[in-house]
Amino acid sequence: MKKYIINFSNSKKIEPSNIKNLYGICGLYFIFLKENEIQYPFGKSRLIYIGMSEKKTNSIGKRLIQHWNGESGNIGLFNYRKLDELYFTHINFEVLKSIWNYRIEDLESFFILDFVNNYGIYPICNNKTGFQIIHENFDFKLEINWKYFEKTGGEKNE
Repeated sequence: MKKYIINFSNSKKIEPSNIKNLYGICGLYFIFLKENEIQYPFGKSRLIYIGMSEKKTNSIGKRLIQHWNGESGNIGLFNYRKLDELYFTHINFEVLKSIWNYRIEDLESFFILDFVNNYGIYPICNNKTGFQIIHENFDFKLEINWKYFEKTGGEKNE
């Protein structure tokens, strides 16, 4: 069975100048706190939200701007922004299409449920419940580097 390790790219502060090049890009995005860690049942992480953009018209750039200015309606993200700087990183769905033959919604569910397996609960600002991954036997294994979001994870903020 092939194993793929998912690492994250350099992170950036959520602000319009860092988001503009993500308009038209579909994929997953990850919002986390610059300094503070959340105590989850199985460990600490600065990750507070896993989101998705499934259409170019509702791209990663558009979704991040909505979170930044409060239009997304996610009060948790808006309030955490008052406490700490919010940073993001993302995964372009086009990059994973060669190994992921399923819907982007299933990929988001996979990531969220893998976070639950590692930290014991959904990221604190993911206020949906009932995520399900398709019940397929994958012929590969995705290993996600969640340590990137821990204080000792070694991410590079810009």
